[in-house]
Amino acid sequence: MSVLRFLFNLLWFLLGGVLMGLAWWLAGLLCFISLIGIPWGRACFMIGTFTFFPFGKTTVSRRFITGRDDIGTGTLGLIGNIIWFVLFGVWLAIGHITSALACFITIVGIPFGIQHLKLALASLAPIGQTVVTKHEAETGQYIR
Repeated sequence: MSVLRFLFNLLWFLLGGVLMGLAWWLAGLLCFISLIGIPWGRACFMIGTFTFFPFGKTTVSRRFITGRDDIGTGTLGLIGNIIWFVLFGVWLAIGHITSALACFITIVGIPFGIQHLKLALASLAPIGQTVVTKHEAETGQYIR
């Protein structure tokens, strides 16, 4: 299965994943211009890194990794996610869902469509989330 994951990630990266990830990183840099934008900038870098190679990875709350709340998983993170959702998240999710539907037209594109749906979900409320491998998420090995 890891060979298929590698091939899909390579195809994804070459066919647009690198551009999408760099765009997310650019948005993150722009968010870091102001202190208020730092949580959103961090979220942009998380999604950007996830976008480069999404096969075999998923997002989980940092609360599950650390076992406690932090600024992104608490009340301030919730408020930040609501602001993100209204201003950016819903539109980014619509874009990823549209891309997923285009990928679902062909059988070969189905795995890529699934990744777009994962990215749409991650772009809805990214503050307080982190990226882990599917194996870590399924077994809970990321818990320290």
